[in-house]
Amino acid sequence: MADNHSDMLWRDAAVERVLQRRSATLSERDTRTVSLDQIGEETLAKTIVADRDVPEHDHATMDGFAFDATDEYPLSIAGNEVFPEDEPPSIESGEAVRIATGAPLPDEANAVLKREEATIKDRNLWGEPLDPGTYTYERGSNLSVGETLFERGERLSPKDSILLGDLGRELVTVYERFSTAVLATGTEIHEGRTPDLDSRMLAGLVRSWGHDATYEGTVPDEYDRVESVIDALAEEYDVVLTTGGTSVGHKDYVIRALDELGEVEFHRVRIRPGKPIAMARLPDHDAVTFAIPGKPIGAHTISTFVMRPFFTGERSIPSVKATVERDVDLGPDGFEYVVPVTLEDDANGRRAMPLGHADSALSVYDEQFDPSVLSSSTRTSRADGVVVTRKPLESGETVSVVPYTALE
Repeated sequence: MADNHSDMLWRDAAVERVLQRRSATLSERDTRTVSLDQIGEETLAKTIVADRDVPEHDHATMDGFAFDATDEYPLSIAGNEVFPEDEPPSIESGEAVRIATGAPLPDEANAVLKREEATIKDRNLWGEPLDPGTYTYERGSNLSVGETLFERGERLSPKDSILLGDLGRELVTVYERFSTAVLATGTEIHEGRTPDLDSRMLAGLVRSWGHDATYEGTVPDEYDRVESVIDALAEEYDVVLTTGGTSVGHKDYVIRALDELGEVEFHRVRIRPGKPIAMARLPDHDAVTFAIPGKPIGAHTISTFVMRPFFTGERSIPSVKATVERDVDLGPDGFEYVVPVTLEDDANGRRAMPLGHADSALSVYDEQFDPSVLSSSTRTSRADGVVVTRKPLESGETVSVVPYTALE
């Protein structure tokens, strides 16, 4: 592949390609059926549309008396009290019926007078005038028949069992989880002279995103071995994650191997740290490969901001507001800089200290952000989150901080 920077993608464009690859991969995957107590981190295989209104009847939200709010007092109390398990009775004009919270309203009723606000004498009811809809939960106000509630490819979480259960669903169809191999490259790692700091982290990320990951060891910087091991793993796994060897050095063989084995869909994204990520499709094996740079913090950064959507289907990332405590200058234009910060709350709000700034617990730079050193500094992993920015940070300004808990 030619070594130029003109083909580098901005993050949004890279994520779009990742999501397109995910959609194409899911369309060819097997599915299985799971019960609602198993849906945590599963990927939905079929769009779910409401097949009925929920609730199917107007319900009372207070214990009291149900009637037509356009009728005038006094109202005659008819029949027996209505409970949630009962079928809704019919009432005549000028009548009210006792009703419990959660019970279905008669078709003729549109309001509920709270029991403690009611005056009763000789089975006649008085109270304050009510507007239609008072203390009622209207039919279809939660879900309407025909409404699309869950999209194919959406990642489910335990909270989704609430809505699915209300629809009467006991089972849902989901895709099989991705099987993922994690392979570390580099002679220094293979021979044990340098610790492998990436593989366990990458495997943990994949598992936190709801898929399976297996550490498949190391391979030295020898082209034939790099290519053959990736080829063999792609035969066995849905996804192969490699770490190291993604830049343009003389022994950076991973991208060359992927180019030989399949199609490299992009290489390098305009993020610092973490720029030299690649995604490739290996059609002979129906496998996808992500080549992750070797520096551990850069590896985590680029994986969570670019690779994560392949496993989760999620593009947006939640953030919180905080006030920056120090000025931070940036390097060359044309990049998004991911600045790690620690967060602290005080009486004036949430404050963000750039971790790596000379005034922080990790002294790496005085004013200009240094992604290269921070990318290798394991202490950086103690940050609480990151600020993603294309412009310098100014002390006292309010910024959006992406918490690490939102990425993992």
